[in-house]
Amino acid sequence: MAKKIINQPDQCVSEAMEGFLAANREYVQVEGASAIRVREVREKPAMIVGGGSGHEPMFGYFVGENLADASVAGSVFTSPDPGSILQAAQAVERGKGLLFVYGNYSGDNMNFDMAAEMLGDMGVTVRTVRVWDDVASASKENYQDRRGIAGNVLVIKIAGAACASGLDLEEAYRVACKARDNVFSIGVGLSGATIPGEEQPIFTLSDDEMEYGLGIHGEPGVRRVKLQSADEIAEELVDKLLADSGIQTGDVVCTLVNSLGATTLLELYIINRRLAQLLQERGIHVHDMDVGTYVTSLEMAGASITLMKLDDELRGYYDMPCRSPYYKKN
Repeated sequence: MAKKIINQPDQCVSEAMEGFLAANREYVQVEGASAIRVREVREKPAMIVGGGSGHEPMFGYFVGENLADASVAGSVFTSPDPGSILQAAQAVERGKGLLFVYGNYSGDNMNFDMAAEMLGDMGVTVRTVRVWDDVASASKENYQDRRGIAGNVLVIKIAGAACASGLDLEEAYRVACKARDNVFSIGVGLSGATIPGEEQPIFTLSDDEMEYGLGIHGEPGVRRVKLQSADEIAEELVDKLLADSGIQTGDVVCTLVNSLGATTLLELYIINRRLAQLLQERGIHVHDMDVGTYVTSLEMAGASITLMKLDDELRGYYDMPCRSPYYKKN
């Protein structure tokens, strides 16, 4: 069994939430058994995010000023249940409607949709944005089947700003959809993670292997190859992103290099170095670059690159200050 600093596997999520709350009382409070919400709820469209645990700091640690109003956590790699989503929604809805933002996975889709139906029966308007940024997980023609990975960060950033800026729900929903439709990600994995309580990792790779395009729950990728250099990895990821997105010379982007859990900042900045060079070589203007550990798969080794194409409207919302325990923009 993989070594982890835990007590009982079935208590990991609740105990982590308890510890998170103890360290971040200025930002958040717990709502029920599995939800976190802002301490001060504003009169605006409320944004709810959520998904399975094991991807920390996504989703719960993005609750805060001009970001999410509440987050609902399931068990490790398991969607939150509809009742918990409903409870979180009722705690932050103030008559302005609700915006759901989460990664495009079947369990999340089903349970958030059930919660939206229950809220609709209560007279609450809900709009849903499913993030589908993983270009490796489905073709361009079937983009709505793509998974949500690190692009969640940028969509939540812009959607939270839109909700906080005075827009009504329909306009905030439009902006969030626009952000979602302009964000593209792809990752590479070097080793699998182990779910607490399990004896084997969710997938294995030989010491000299890596895999392009795998998912944040260990879903199979598109190509397994011998271990490559950081520059080679960055070049292949960028080539695939530019080919899929249509981002070209003269466009403006923001970028995110994200660790899947075990990959260090040293490695991420080496990737980011080559990313910056490649975009400059292609005449693509970089508005902002972010590097960090935001959407993980427990202790999976690997990284992803995300590009978001910006226009003036999206750039304005991206630049709006925000503050939460694990994501801040000034």
